[in-house]
Amino acid sequence: MHFTAETSSNGVVERHFTLGESTGVLWSPATANTGAPLLLCGHAGGMHKKAPGLVAGARYSVGTAGYTVAALDAPGHGDRPRSERDLHCGEAIHRARAAGEPIAPIVTDYSRWVAERALPEYRAALDALLALPEIGADAPVGYAGITLGVVTGLLLAAADPRIAALSLGPVFVDDALLELAGRVTVPVQYRIPWHDSDFDRASALELFDALGSTEKTLHAHAGRYDQVPATERASAAAFLAAHLGTGVPV
Repeated sequence: MHFTAETSSNGVVERHFTLGESTGVLWSPATANTGAPLLLCGHAGGMHKKAPGLVAGARYSVGTAGYTVAALDAPGHGDRPRSERDLHCGEAIHRARAAGEPIAPIVTDYSRWVAERALPEYRAALDALLALPEIGADAPVGYAGITLGVVTGLLLAAADPRIAALSLGPVFVDDALLELAGRVTVPVQYRIPWHDSDFDRASALELFDALGSTEKTLHAHAGRYDQVPATERASAAAFLAAHLGTGVPV
């Protein structure tokens, strides 16, 4: 892991890093807090590691709970090169929206393809992050994500026993994702937007039912996926604290 840039503001240190082909960012308290929980974050499809909502959530977790938070650019996103399939998918989504057609059939296949490539990158990043002295090998690890980030998080939780809890937002659901959800057994908080025509309510409820976790909670909020009430952010923080603990808030 090579750190390439560092800034600090309001007690939060932001460091950009590379790891192999991966590009990422790490937010942490200005005062080292070894053993504090580590939260991995997965961005939405078409976004990147410093999407505004992701950054706000990361800084909130550092400032209120003392977490260290890391996010990676998914393959074909952010600072990563785009393949022909990445470009084709983006164009297909634009065409579907312009024609008033659903985008879910396009997004589900593409998200799984990207997430499967992101899985080994997240596991390698987790190895490297837990080796940092300011985090420590015994730090509890959680994961939060939306859309593409949900697919990555479910794959990661099913494959890596170090993931102790998931805080997830909306995602496009298909049969493959339902099967994957059944392999996840860690505690999950799942949030769905009730008035977003892109995300089918019935499919969201089906995914919640399919989760193999014995401890899982479902939250619904009014509005679109990007209109999340502040109370939901606080609820997600409380959920993660219950399963990961907390560090020293900034």
